[in-house]
Amino acid sequence: QKPTTDTLAADPEGDAFRDDEGRLLFRPGGHGALLENLQDLARAGADLVLIKNVDNVAPASRRQESDRWKRLLGGLLVRLQEQIFAFAQALDEAPSPEQVEEALAFLGAPEGLGVELEPLLGEIDGPAARVELARRLLHRPLRVCGVVPVAGEPGGGPFWVDKGEGPLSRQIVETSEIDLDDPAQRDVFAAATHFNPVDLVCGLRDPRGEPYDLARFCDSERVFVADKSHGGRPLKALEWPGLWNGAMAGWNTVFVEVPSATFTPVKIVFDLLRPEHT
Repeated sequence: QKPTTDTLAADPEGDAFRDDEGRLLFRPGGHGALLENLQDLARAGADLVLIKNVDNVAPASRRQESDRWKRLLGGLLVRLQEQIFAFAQALDEAPSPEQVEEALAFLGAPEGLGVELEPLLGEIDGPAARVELARRLLHRPLRVCGVVPVAGEPGGGPFWVDKGEGPLSRQIVETSEIDLDDPAQRDVFAAATHFNPVDLVCGLRDPRGEPYDLARFCDSERVFVADKSHGGRPLKALEWPGLWNGAMAGWNTVFVEVPSATFTPVKIVFDLLRPEHT
């Protein structure tokens, strides 16, 4: 993480935290700070970026399945991206009504991008507005996310999210973002069928080959305030919207179930005694 993405810590009362020498304390801003690293990769010429948690490791002898699914996820992203680019080019060149409807059908189809279109279409009127809507929805970064069946591991997962304005959207939601004191939210979380192992393939360029401005697609409201400590003293730490949740909230998102064998987490040292690590 770049030092420029560090955030100012606060004491439990909400005032600026100072260390024993009276200096303001700045802390790393969480994995959401890595959005700038992704942007740098895109500007340096990267087309696709694969993201996996550093604590999701496996012996070389057990990586064949994981590597195979990495290629499959990447292949799906490339196929979808080719369709996106073709539709986007058509929409930029005086499209026929049929081409516009084909683009909208691709955006809304489960085997396409699965965007909830009905609320958006209900807010517009006329052919030109339909073209502009399709163009706007296509011109977004794309991510294909591998998810595994729930098996009791700590962490978040794929959910439909309703922010109270606009359509539902596909999101990765972390447990810390869910109000588990709310019975309705707790029931939704408990009924989840899949878990987020952090296994993503990301497309960072637009149909013209230019890198997206990734900050435009970040939900700045999804920051974290975490309880931490420094020198034995409690503090409040501000973290940026998480890389695969808030920072990518505005991306086109596709979820794919991958085998549990591709997920080999190590959270504590005793996890290395699991069969998948021997």
